Amino acid sequence: MKIVFMGTPDFSVPVLENLIKNHEVVAIVTQMDKPRGRGKEISFSPVKEVAVRENITCLQPKRARDEEFIKELSKYPADVFVVVAYGQILPKAILDMPKYGCVNVHASLLPKLRGAAPIQWSVIDGFEKTGVTTMLMDEGLDTGDILEQKEVIISDNETGGSLFDKLSLLGADIILSTLDKLENGTVTRTKQIDEESTYAGKIDKQMGNIDFSKDAVSIERLIRGLFPWPSAFTYLNGKMFKILAAEVSNKNYTDENGERLKPGTIALVNTDTIVVQTGEGSLEIYELQPEGKKRMYVSDYLRGAKNIQGIFVKDKEIV
Repeated sequence: MKIVFMGTPDFSVPVLENLIKNHEVVAIVTQMDKPRGRGKEISFSPVKEVAVRENITCLQPKRARDEEFIKELSKYPADVFVVVAYGQILPKAILDMPKYGCVNVHASLLPKLRGAAPIQWSVIDGFEKTGVTTMLMDEGLDTGDILEQKEVIISDNETGGSLFDKLSLLGADIILSTLDKLENGTVTRTKQIDEESTYAGKIDKQMGNIDFSKDAVSIERLIRGLFPWPSAFTYLNGKMFKILAAEVSNKNYTDENGERLKPGTIALVNTDTIVVQTGEGSLEIYELQPEGKKRMYVSDYLRGAKNIQGIFVKDKEIV
């Protein structure tokens, strides 16, 4: 099949590479080049890097709705458009352009977790399973008919990063099956049940600011879901600490009067963990990144840090 591919981040790349191997990708559409890193140097999206490497025409419209871009895109006749985390809503003029329509690869079991960040939210919200859905796009946000789905079990130590890798490869596999069924007329279209839908909004850095008044289970899921980006964080004595890995304990700690410790209080320091009281249960932190330093195990951090005590808080100014 002749394909126009639309995508932007790392997650899109395995799908694109599999399409290049098995079909004819006539053009690639991705977001505009952006400044990245501390130096703010202009860099290509991961998808554009593939386009350059494979010498495939790459289009980068500011807005996919612009008439000029729609006219330009129509010059690349394709049987189907494949869309994977492109980052813009497509107008009806584009959705109706290819023979088989526009097929989206989405990283959840729709209608659950529609939206921008289904991978992180599936961990944060404690889902037992998730997966990948191929969907025939319409004008709504992830509301089109389901074509195929494949499930993945979310392990107890799953992070946003590890799940990202699994679903990215699964997407590369399922798209070939979906396109084969589209072409030979055997695909089954299943309408989504809107009443069962949930939404996975964008992730921002402030989401990682840990509220220790919440229960330990919820905090630990937040830590895993936001790893490796943007990471969960907190403050101790005015210094920021990224909390990168922890385990849940059902134990609650009390002071000398038998009162439960205030959430965020360091209850215990072992050779390899810092134990923090939460709203319910405690959190055993074993990997962190102190402000201005590299990622490290707590055991390594404690070798150079003495008398670790105090309360982890959300506000840097509270010491």
